[in-house]
Amino acid sequence: MFAIVDIETTGGHAGANNITEIAIVLHNGQEVEGKFSTLVNPGMPIQKYVQALTGITDSMVASAPIFEHLAPNIYNLLKDRIFIAHNVNFDYSFVKHELAAAGFELTTQKLCTIRLAKKIFPNLPKYGLGTVCRELNITITDRHRATGDALATAELFGLLVKHDNSGELEKMMKKKANRYLPPHVNIEEVENLPTVPGIYYFKNKAGKVVYVGKAKNIKKRVISHFSNNKPSKQKQDFLREIHQISHTVCDSELIASVLESIEIKRLWPAFNKSQKHYEHQYGIFMFEDAMGYIRLGVDKKRKLLQPLLSFSLLAEANSTLWQWVREHHLHPALCFLDKTNKTLDGLPTVAEHNAIINEIIQSAKEEKKTFVIKETGNHYILVEDGRFYGMGKIDHELFVAQPQQLKKMLSPYPENEVIRSMIKTYTARYPMRVIYLNNNA
Repeated sequence: MFAIVDIETTGGHAGANNITEIAIVLHNGQEVEGKFSTLVNPGMPIQKYVQALTGITDSMVASAPIFEHLAPNIYNLLKDRIFIAHNVNFDYSFVKHELAAAGFELTTQKLCTIRLAKKIFPNLPKYGLGTVCRELNITITDRHRATGDALATAELFGLLVKHDNSGELEKMMKKKANRYLPPHVNIEEVENLPTVPGIYYFKNKAGKVVYVGKAKNIKKRVISHFSNNKPSKQKQDFLREIHQISHTVCDSELIASVLESIEIKRLWPAFNKSQKHYEHQYGIFMFEDAMGYIRLGVDKKRKLLQPLLSFSLLAEANSTLWQWVREHHLHPALCFLDKTNKTLDGLPTVAEHNAIINEIIQSAKEEKKTFVIKETGNHYILVEDGRFYGMGKIDHELFVAQPQQLKKMLSPYPENEVIRSMIKTYTARYPMRVIYLNNNA
C-alpha cells in the first residue's frame, strides 16, 4: 500500500541534478513488507559539499547502474503504492523527473511525514528527520544515506499510524487538491482561505514576505501555485521557502490589483519577478528660450520640475511629442526632434508658435483630470490631477465631491506606472463608474 522513499542527489533540484542513491521501503501500514536500495551513477560530478554531507563520492558511484537501467524496477515498486517521504516534494520531484526521462510516468499519490508528524505530534521543537527521530527515540543508522533515512522514516511512519487517534492520515489522503503543498504549510490554512477577491502573502520561516499575489478567488489562486511539482530550481526553492500564508480581502479585482502593485513595490518579495524594476520615468517639459519661443522637449523626470505629461518609457514620450508636432504643425526643431536643423531655418513667428503651444498646454491640463472610481462596497480610488492619490472606503452619506475633503477620508499610496496603466484601462472600459470632481474645490 505504501512505498517509503529516500534519495541522495548531486544537488538541490531535479532540473539540473541527478540521483546518486535510492532506497524504497514497502510498508502495509503495520509493518515493512520489503526493501530495495542501490547506489546510482548520476552521470555528473557530485558537488563537494554533498559528498561531505552524504559520504557518497564520485568513485563510489562510478560503477553503479544508471537510473535508466533501474527505472522499470523502481516504477513497478512505486506505481500501485502511496509515495511517502520526509519532505516528500523533494524526493518525489527527483524520482518523477528521472522516471519520465526513462519513459515512465509516475502519477501515484504522495504523503509527507513532516506534515503528518505536525498533526499527530504537534509539540515537537522542529520537524527535520533528525530532530523528530531524536524526540521520538527512533534510532537512525547511516544518517544522510538513503537506506538509513528510509528505514528511519518507515519506523516514524509506523509510529504515526499507531498514534493517529483522530484520523489525520485518512484526512490527508482525501485532500488531493493540495498534493504539492509545501510541508510547513498547514492544509487547514489553505482550506480556510476565502473565495473572494484579494491579495495573498507567502512568508518564509522568519515571517518575511517572499511572494505577493492577487486573485479574483484567493483560495483557488493559492492552490494553483501548488498544482505541480516542477523540477526547476526556482519552483523547488519557492516550495521550500513557504512556511506561512496570509491574505487581505478586497472589494473588487481592481482594488486587489492596485494593492498587489503597491505591496510588491513596498516589500520587494524575492519570488516576485514582474513589477520589480526601478522606474525611469520621463516627461514632456517646456521652457522659454532666449528668442521667446516656448520649447518642448523630452527629459527624465526631476523632483523640482513638473512635466506637462508623464510617461514610463522614453519611447512613449517621444511618440506623443511627435504626435503633437504632426497634429499641430509644430516645427520639429523647436521640440528638439530635428537635430539636423542647427540654424533653425524656416521657423514660424514667436506669436504663431506660442499660440499653438498654449493650446497644447491647455489640452494637456484637461487630460489631468481629478476623479474617483467608485467600486463595490463603497470603496473609492482617487485620481488627482491625473495622478493616483490613494483609496479607501467611504460611507456614501459622507461622500463629498471635493478632492481636499476626500483626501482626508482615504489612505494615500505611492503611484507607479502599473497602477497608472490599470486605471487608464479601467476608466476606458467602465466610464459609468467614474465621478469627475472640481479640481478647484
